[in-house]
Amino acid sequence: MALPACAARALGPPLQLERGEPARTTCPRRHSRVEAELAASRPGSVAASVRAGPPRGVSRGFNSQPRLDEPLKASSSLAGAARAPLFALLLRGRRRRMHDLRRRWDLGSLCRALLTRGLAALGHSLKHVLGAIFSKIFGPLASVGNMDEKSNKLLLALVMLFLFAVIVLQYVCPGTECQLLRLQAFSSPLPDPYRSEDESSARFVPRYNFSRGDLLRKVDFDIKGDDLIVFLHIQKTGGTTFGRHLVRNIQLEQPCECRVGQKKCTCHRPGKRETWLFSRFSTGWSCGLHADWTELTSCVPAVVDGKRDARLRPSRWRIFQILDAARNFHYITILRDPVSRYLSEWRHVQRGATWKASLHVCDGRPPTSEELPSCYTGDDWSGCPLKEFMDCPYNLANNRQVRMLSDLTLVGCYNLSVMPEKQRNKVLLESAKSNLKHMAFFGLTEFQRKTQYLFEKTFNMNFISPFTQYNTTRASSVEINEELQKRIEGLNFLDMELYSYAKDLFLQRYQFMRQKEHQEARRKRQEQRKFLKGRFLQTHYQTQSQGQNPNPSQNPSQNPNLNASQSGTQNLFQNLIQNLTQSSGQNPSPKENQESQKQNSGQEQSDGNTSNGTHDYIGSVEKWR
Repeated sequence: MALPACAARALGPPLQLERGEPARTTCPRRHSRVEAELAASRPGSVAASVRAGPPRGVSRGFNSQPRLDEPLKASSSLAGAARAPLFALLLRGRRRRMHDLRRRWDLGSLCRALLTRGLAALGHSLKHVLGAIFSKIFGPLASVGNMDEKSNKLLLALVMLFLFAVIVLQYVCPGTECQLLRLQAFSSPLPDPYRSEDESSARFVPRYNFSRGDLLRKVDFDIKGDDLIVFLHIQKTGGTTFGRHLVRNIQLEQPCECRVGQKKCTCHRPGKRETWLFSRFSTGWSCGLHADWTELTSCVPAVVDGKRDARLRPSRWRIFQILDAARNFHYITILRDPVSRYLSEWRHVQRGATWKASLHVCDGRPPTSEELPSCYTGDDWSGCPLKEFMDCPYNLANNRQVRMLSDLTLVGCYNLSVMPEKQRNKVLLESAKSNLKHMAFFGLTEFQRKTQYLFEKTFNMNFISPFTQYNTTRASSVEINEELQKRIEGLNFLDMELYSYAKDLFLQRYQFMRQKEHQEARRKRQEQRKFLKGRFLQTHYQTQSQGQNPNPSQNPSQNPNLNASQSGTQNLFQNLIQNLTQSSGQNPSPKENQESQKQNSGQEQSDGNTSNGTHDYIGSVEKWR
């Protein structure tokens, strides 16, 4: 059969036999495999062009068609040879699009082929590993041939199961703190949640001597009465986070109402329209932006009473205001490491913060521009370098924590000419220490979990979720050398002394509360053991006495000696139980005595069944708990 002219042109010139080659037939399938490979290896031969194709693993798509910029390859089929010249009739733009499409198709096919090869190699290696493991374990029981046959299905099932588990785990637990991944409870006991949070030694050596009254902070906070928590918010100490905990994270009978898009929340007392919290997120800046101790103690009583002009009160009423605050108002605050707080404030000022709305009211008036000059001339101090921030002598960031916690009326407010600088610093530091020690509560930013624990023990109010310790902050990202750090410590030498004092007091309070909690738990366990021992002895005696009297229908008057011995033994056991109860060191209330008498009378009136005595014993234990 003669080929068409287009097919003849596509096939090219006939193949010429080289000298010494054996004659071959028109069909290469009748030759041996060696001759076929030899013919395919010759460049330019028909067999080579026919065998040329896409790489192994790549499906034949548009790349199976011959390209126009390359020599046309011979086709083994007549239909392919007839279709080859049709590409020459296509338009140039269409040919270009087809070429780009073929190139993208080749890239996708190659990626699929590489993925298929990789998975196949991984499965093959896993199959050999599993085969070796199973052959070591089940070698005497099964043959290697059966293992190779069954390993494919087993491996496929394991891989599919693993992929399915990964997909389900990503949907169920997308985060890193997944409850399903917390398997430490099955392997080891839970660690102490109040372990050292600043990566220091767990043992704390106190430096200051505090009395028991200074360490034991127990506030009988009556949220339904007139008590009020006043939060003194110092800049860049983590007060924003703690303030949000107060309005959103406390278990209350009537929680605070926080609406979306509003910073302030409504924190009313149960059944009243009065607030129990005076803070930024409940009442706003009612006494000024970041009001200090001097402003709050003179402003809060009048604001609560509805008198907004409390800042204009004369100073002679200050003693009565402080006594009133100590009686009804419970002040709390948060402190921070002075160097970290100073760097954090500098970064905040760099971004445009000024706190120009702060009033700094002291003794009924704000400071003048001569008493408190500004460190910048423009609208803000944004973009200032650290050296310029430290060089300003009127910068309120220097020793800010001491200034905001002390009574500024003792040193003439912001008038520096009232007393010498050395005496002024001493008075401010001692006033800040005294106010901090007598506060209802204060926490440290570096100890979030301990801060939560002490607040809960002080006010008998529990948080819903635990606090989080953030070790990476904006201040930690600032790299300073040792010289700059010493200069910052020198600018904040009063804050450094106050923080050392506050940290010592804070950790001593924490240790004192933990020891008291452990002692209370030990005492309760001892009382429980004594109570259970007495109940066991009483139940055991009743079972024995009823076992000695097998005939309950017998008249007790017929055996008076037995009745006398039983009554005497019963009185002895009652005295023993009373002694055990009194030795516990806790006087029971009249209501508890009535309940115990009812339980004893119920035990005396019970029948002789042993199971009933056991049930009464278990019920009494549950009632005691």
